Amino acid sequence: MGQLITSTGHGSLHRTFDPKHEKIAGRNLGRVNAPPLFGQMFPTLADEPHTADDAALRALADVMIEADVNPSGDATNIPAGFTYLGQFIDHDISLDTSSISDVTSDPLALENFRTPCLDLDSLYGRGPGDTNFLYQKGDKQKFLIGTSGALPNDLPRNPEGLAIIGDHRNDENLLVAQTHLAFLKFHNKVIDHLRDKEPALAGDALFLEARRIVTWHYQWIVLFDFVGRLTEPGLVLKIKDEGRKLYRFKKRPFMPIEFATAVYRLGHSMVRERYSHNKNFLDAQFLNFFEFTGLSGFLGPNGLPDNWIIDWRRFYEVKGSNTGGLPFNFARKLDPLLAAELHTLPAPPGQQRPSLPFLNLKRGVIRGLPSGQAVAKFVRSKIGGTPVMTPDQIATGPDGAVAKAQGFDEASPLWYYILKEAQVLGDRGNRLGPVGSRIVAEVFLGLVAGDKDSFIRDENPWSGKWSPDKEAHPLPADEAGKFTMADMLNFVDDINPTGD
Repeated sequence: MGQLITSTGHGSLHRTFDPKHEKIAGRNLGRVNAPPLFGQMFPTLADEPHTADDAALRALADVMIEADVNPSGDATNIPAGFTYLGQFIDHDISLDTSSISDVTSDPLALENFRTPCLDLDSLYGRGPGDTNFLYQKGDKQKFLIGTSGALPNDLPRNPEGLAIIGDHRNDENLLVAQTHLAFLKFHNKVIDHLRDKEPALAGDALFLEARRIVTWHYQWIVLFDFVGRLTEPGLVLKIKDEGRKLYRFKKRPFMPIEFATAVYRLGHSMVRERYSHNKNFLDAQFLNFFEFTGLSGFLGPNGLPDNWIIDWRRFYEVKGSNTGGLPFNFARKLDPLLAAELHTLPAPPGQQRPSLPFLNLKRGVIRGLPSGQAVAKFVRSKIGGTPVMTPDQIATGPDGAVAKAQGFDEASPLWYYILKEAQVLGDRGNRLGPVGSRIVAEVFLGLVAGDKDSFIRDENPWSGKWSPDKEAHPLPADEAGKFTMADMLNFVDDINPTGD
């Protein structure tokens, strides 16, 4: 999902990498004296970059627009909360501080200021020892929680309203900020859970066990609740059994430039222009809530107004009292159309409001990414049976007509191809198509498998020996062997703090 609202980043306020520290909260990350780098998932295609001039890219970007602010084409298998969980996940695995003006065409020179693992370093920072400002002074095993009015429902903030969190980007918009808050509360609730179940655990041992439980459940959510919804059913387990054939590495995972710059920016298509956020804002325009963040300069020492707290029942399939009949937000379908507001992003006074689709397309060209067709042909050569879209399939719809006029029906920008494939071959945009599905599933499975502290690699190799219900102190879930984002929110017990 790249950076869901801006594709240029905000600079690095909290760089996880620090060569002076080889361990983060007990996790030996095998650091060397350089940040981890981006890499190429398809190095054999590096000599076949897709090229296009700005005029052609802008012509395509201009028609990649969803005109309806309340589109009828919902992805009914993807609740809207997953749009912003996807952004939260992105901020956990990558941080590219380069702007569009200084993007390099050499992906091997790009520094990633996040560990390319699903290890929640964006949440935990360097732990309560080195980043103690994230944790409670009187109980350093727990995170600080901010207040919204009289309710503990905001990120902790400094007097200027900036969030005191492990990754400043998680205060880019209200929904990703509230997602980060939910994970802070998840950790704190697990601390309470362990103190009740394992009273002998204390100090660092208590913190590390809570972090392990939180991280493993998070990894499970990513693979089976998030990726499982975006991709073809059963694909994660199929790849686990057959082995990864596209995303491969020798020792440590890297962040594929094709994934970060194009494929995973699929989340931009999922953004709706309006959401039913809570009982106070039933049809709120998206960017009003984008501006209600510390990064916008709106929030001061009083933090988030209590009537802006998200009602998670409207964003995830949580169960419990008073959930029937509520307005529910689904994600937009995965297709080449973006909400109109994303075509005119906020900008400083006097500057032109940038177009997110143009920035995405431009970044792909500057980074020297191969075309979508070249990637699809490569995937077919490795997997077999994977279709490559025809020019006629690309040319469907108004955006396709412009794509054809610019020659993109024969060689499409990779980001556009993945979205078009979802529309044409991915159950009409309810999930990714075969190439997008395979890339997303392989990368996320590889990121977990490549982390020696993950539930796949640690002292419990993934052979059916560990699942959330087999945890020594299992957390409540609606169904044995599963743990979903809705289960996590129910466990935190804070899905509707203001009442309805």
